[in-house]
Parts: sequence; structure tokens; C-alpha cells
Amino acid sequence: MTCKICAVKSFFFVLSIVLLCACRNATPRLPILGKQLVSGKDSIYPVIANFSFINQDSQVVTNQTFSNKIYIADFIFLSCPTICPKMTNEMYQVYLAFATDDRVGLISHSIDPERDTIPRLKAYAHTLGVSAPKWNFVTGNQDSIMHLAEQSYFSIAYPDSTAPGGFTHSGGLLLIDQNRHIRGVYDGTRPQETLRLIEDIHRLLKQEH
Repeated sequence: MTCKICAVKSFFFVLSIVLLCACRNATPRLPILGKQLVSGKDSIYPVIANFSFINQDSQVVTNQTFSNKIYIADFIFLSCPTICPKMTNEMYQVYLAFATDDRVGLISHSIDPERDTIPRLKAYAHTLGVSAPKWNFVTGNQDSIMHLAEQSYFSIAYPDSTAPGGFTHSGGLLLIDQNRHIRGVYDGTRPQETLRLIEDIHRLLKQEH
């Protein structure tokens, strides 16, 4: 009888150790960024507002384009002489990492729609060797794009005659989940940040799909 009791105690001891290790090794969930509102027992987080733009193939791109997908967003302009080429290169690394995964998309918003025409966006995407719907380069009303950048993505984007190229904007790559929440912001000029972004995309895919 004593042996049976010891065996049972030993079993539960081992089980507790296994469960403890499992908890410690569990991948923590990515945070949802932005100020939350509390409604009763629920926390309501900000979401990316509805949008409608035109991509390099003259196709309409909306929130529905990314329905049930994770996507990465940035704000650039093709005449940018400073950080945009670096940002696009880092976005390209993400593109390569998930080129065959339909659960992940990319969108680059032009903040200079006057110069970044649809043919120019098309040529730029062709030079990179990328295409929609995997990677959308979109244009539209400048005020709408900048409002979306500032109010939904919490990114800086505005005309600035004193800045190189005529615009000031953030260099962040933004990770958006399938519920339109921001789950991470990454410095689009640093390759090590891109590696972190790729790791976080894998984490999010495991947690949400």
C-alpha cells in the first residue's frame, strides 16, 4: 500500500514538473498596441480603420483584401532619398520569408500620390520582382493616407519642405493581426529588427491560425 502511495505521489510530482516546464517554455502572446478602452469586463483595443486605395495593378485594396490574414504595413514614397530604400529592402526580406504563405500579406502606402502614379508603382514592384496580391503598393488621396497613418497606425507622415524629398515620415514596419490590431512596430532600417519581425510573424501564425 505504501509503495502505491509513493508511486502516486511520484507521478504527480513528475507531472507538476512537466507542467511547470511547459508553462515556462510557452511562447508569450504578442501585445496588442494602442490605448485600450474598458467596457464592463471587456477590453476594447483600437483597430485599423476602414480604407480603400488603388494598387499597382489598378485594383482596389481594402481591409477585406487582408481578411483572415496577418499583414505588414509601411508608409514610403518612391522619391525618398533617405530611409525608404532601406525600409523596402527590409520589407523584401519579409516578402521572401513568407512568399508562399497565403496567410501573410504586405502593403506599402505611398505618401506622395502626385508623383507615385500607378504606372510608377507598377514599374517599381516589377523592378523588385514582387507582385500583388502578395505585396500591394497603394496610392490614393494623400489626406486619407496620412490620416490613416497617424490615426490608425500611429505613424508620422506629413509634407515637410525642409525634409529630404519633401516629407517627414516614420520608418516603422507594422505587424497587423487578422483582427486589425497592431501587434508590433519594428525599425525598418535595421536588419536585426526585421529578423525579430519575422520571428513574431511565426509566433502570431501559431497563435491565431
